[in-house]
Amino acid sequence: MNKQIGVGDIRLGPPEKKYLQMVIDSNRLSYGQFSQRFEKEMAQNHDCNFGIFCNSGTSALLLALMTLKEKYGWSDGDEVIVPALTFIATSNVVLQANMVPVFVDADEKTYNINPDLIEQKITNKTRCIIPVHMFGLPCEMDKICVIANANGLRIIEDSCETMFASFHGKKVGSFGDLACFSTYIAHFLVTGVGGLVITNDSDLAVTVRSMMNHGRDSIYMSIDDDRDERGVVLKEVISKRFSFVRMGYSFRATELEAAIGLGQLEQKEKIVSTRIENAHFFKDALRDLEKYLILPFEPEGRDHHFMMFPIVVRSDKKNKLINFLEEANIETRDMPTVIEQPFYKQLFGDALHGYPVTKKVIDSGFYIGSHQYLTKAEKGYIIDKLHEFYK
Repeated sequence: MNKQIGVGDIRLGPPEKKYLQMVIDSNRLSYGQFSQRFEKEMAQNHDCNFGIFCNSGTSALLLALMTLKEKYGWSDGDEVIVPALTFIATSNVVLQANMVPVFVDADEKTYNINPDLIEQKITNKTRCIIPVHMFGLPCEMDKICVIANANGLRIIEDSCETMFASFHGKKVGSFGDLACFSTYIAHFLVTGVGGLVITNDSDLAVTVRSMMNHGRDSIYMSIDDDRDERGVVLKEVISKRFSFVRMGYSFRATELEAAIGLGQLEQKEKIVSTRIENAHFFKDALRDLEKYLILPFEPEGRDHHFMMFPIVVRSDKKNKLINFLEEANIETRDMPTVIEQPFYKQLFGDALHGYPVTKKVIDSGFYIGSHQYLTKAEKGYIIDKLHEFYK
C-alpha cells in the first residue's frame, strides 16, 4: 500500500462546497446564519436546546468549566474528577481553570471512566465530574448522574470523541449541565478546527457565549445585534457593545467552519453507519486472532459509533506490532492518557501504578482508523497485515 491509511480523513463533497460557496458569496466570515444553524442543529441532534460554536473542543471544555466555576462560585484549588485514560485536553483545562484534576481509573472492558471508583475520590473540595465518552462509546451515565446528584456535583460531558450516540435511548450531551464536542480532523464531523458547547440551561449558554467573546456583555454578540429586531433600544446596544462583564477569551470560529459542519451534518447517518460497519468488519475478520488481541466491547443499551477502532494486545508485542503496521503504511495511535505524560509526572509524580487498568491499556493498547473514507481494499489490507504479523 503506497498511500498511508490514516486514522482520520476529510473529503469536501458537494454539500460542504455548496455551503462554503454561499459563505464566500456573502462576504461575511464573522458569526452569522451558518454558525447559528450549525449550533442549533447540533444541539437538537443531542436533545439539547442551546449550542455555542467555538474554535476547538479544548476551548469548549475550558468555557464549560469556567462557566460553572463562575455560576457556583468555585474556588481556585477545588477539585474536578477526570478519567486517567483520556486525551490531555480533558485535564489541562482543569489546570488552566486553577483547579485540581483528580484521576479515576478506566473500566477494563469499555476504557471509559469506571463509575464504581468515583466515590472514593470525592472530597469536600470536589465540585465536578468530567466523564469522557471514549472512542465513540457513551459512559455509564446513569451511575455517574446518581453519584453527582448524591454529592452535589456538576457534570460536564467530554463528548469530543462521541457524537449522536445514545445511552439507553438518551443522547450523549444531554445528561450533564454542559457537554462539549470537537470537529477537528479525525472526529465524526470535521470542520478543520472547531468545537461546540451544548446545554439545556439558557443562563449557562449566555455565559459560555460571553466568555467565548472576550467576556462581552450578552447584549451584543454579533453585528446583527445592531438591529432593533429584539426589542432592544439601539442606544442601549451602542452603549454596551464594548462592555465586558467577565474575563473572557477569543475562542470564536468562522462561518467557513460552520459551513463545512453543516455539509457534514447532512451526511451524519452515513458517517455513523459506515463507521459501525467498518468496525464490525474488523471485529468479524479478526475473531481468529482473539487469543492475541482484545477487540472492542459493545455493551447492551449503548451505541458504539467507533470514532476509531481500539485494540489491546494480550502480550508484550504492542510496539513490534505498531511498528510493523506503520512500516506497512497503516497509521496507528497510542491510547490517550494524561498521567504518563512528562508534564504530568512533574506535577503528580510517577502515579501510573495507582491506575492498573489505565496502565494495561496504555502499555498494550492502540487504535486504527474506522472512518467512513476507508475503502474495501484498505480494510482488507489492514486485516491481511494483522494476520501476517501473527502468522
